Amino acid sequence: MSLSFLNTLTRTKETFVPITPGLASLYTCGPTVYDFAHIGNMRTYIFNDTLRRVLEMNGLTVHHVMNITDVGHLVGDSDFAEDKVDAKAEKEGLHPLDIAKRYETAFFEDFSRLNNKLPTDVVRATEAVDSQIELIKQLEARGFTYRDDDAIYFDTSKLSDYGKLTGQTLSEKLIGAREEVVVDTRKRNPQDFVLWFFLTGRYAHHILHWASPWGEGFPGWHVECSAISRSRLGQPFDIHTGGVDHIGTHHTNEIAQSEAAYGEPLAHYWLHGEHLMVEGKRMGKSEGNLVRLTTVEEKGFDPLDFRYLVLTAHYRSRMNFTWDALVGARKTLTSIRELVAHDTSEKGEYAQEELIRAAFNDDLDTPRALALLHQAKSGALWRKFDCVLGLNVDHLPREKHEVNSEITALKEERDQARAQKDWAKADMFRHKIEALGYRVRDTESGSVLERL
Repeated sequence: MSLSFLNTLTRTKETFVPITPGLASLYTCGPTVYDFAHIGNMRTYIFNDTLRRVLEMNGLTVHHVMNITDVGHLVGDSDFAEDKVDAKAEKEGLHPLDIAKRYETAFFEDFSRLNNKLPTDVVRATEAVDSQIELIKQLEARGFTYRDDDAIYFDTSKLSDYGKLTGQTLSEKLIGAREEVVVDTRKRNPQDFVLWFFLTGRYAHHILHWASPWGEGFPGWHVECSAISRSRLGQPFDIHTGGVDHIGTHHTNEIAQSEAAYGEPLAHYWLHGEHLMVEGKRMGKSEGNLVRLTTVEEKGFDPLDFRYLVLTAHYRSRMNFTWDALVGARKTLTSIRELVAHDTSEKGEYAQEELIRAAFNDDLDTPRALALLHQAKSGALWRKFDCVLGLNVDHLPREKHEVNSEITALKEERDQARAQKDWAKADMFRHKIEALGYRVRDTESGSVLERL
């Protein structure tokens, strides 16, 4: 096996050597279940799934653990803001765990429709409070904590290499801090973070709370991943993944508290997936451009069309999502499936197979692997490597919405009218199509029917 990854921690590409021969231990940061996931989130989980599939392609058994954050993740990732799940529960008049269950169910529905493999273990933060308390007790015993009336904090000044995941030391962070940054006077150092919140101030009526050696309260967000990963995978384990937005704070704090508590690395390899942009802008509520997987399906696409599109970009590269690009992905995936259906040969060229395998093993280079597969034009090779791609290439494409012949005929007549620049006639056909519950969208690749 010659498998290598770009390790964020060392900023170098390293050959993967598992701690236990034949076994890969993998921890992936899961969702905070206070709202629906969007396709930007889902890009990260496709990256995680591809990593797992490549490990398995190399003959490794993968112990894959993922958390579900159902308590403690504060708005803006600040230290004293609203708990995301608690805030949504109050807004909708429901118990926080009911909110969490609703959005967790929706998350796994999307997760599965994208053909992602379920983790070996899924652990909710509320199910792991005891192990989080044990971690905080260990940090307290080793002198890494302090407290006030509001919370227990991790003291980052006690850890000489705090921030090493970003390549920036604590002193460099402090020197580079902008004057306009508001400093929380409750903390000794700006980078210190909360390990345990007390039921005081804005959290006096926090619904989810537990007994602890320090009093009733609830854990901070960063603690759960350290506690869950150690309890299920041991410490150190092989690989920890997440989005690039986790590097500066969440993963930096995980490393700090885990290494301070137990004096050994948390994970040997840290891999991070880049953002998905939408029409050149970062996806977000404030931008009003959040796209859910259900939106993709409502427009007549299969979730695996989106999976294919994601695989055309390297996980460490920013990717720009457009509807035209998704149309292209759908056409390409359809052509792949048609090739597989008609090419029944059972064996591909060995040299090509090795090149494709090498591409996957070179830091999950899916764009290069796809290019090699297209060049090979071999149904056998597409079938062989679908264990990594997860595209169900041996299934012929199916219509998401069974568009009847009348609507199809109207679209063709509209296309013909537009080609003849008879705009009035084209508009007449467009109105007829809309009256039947569809609209026509014109793309560079031609017109597309979408259900209203």
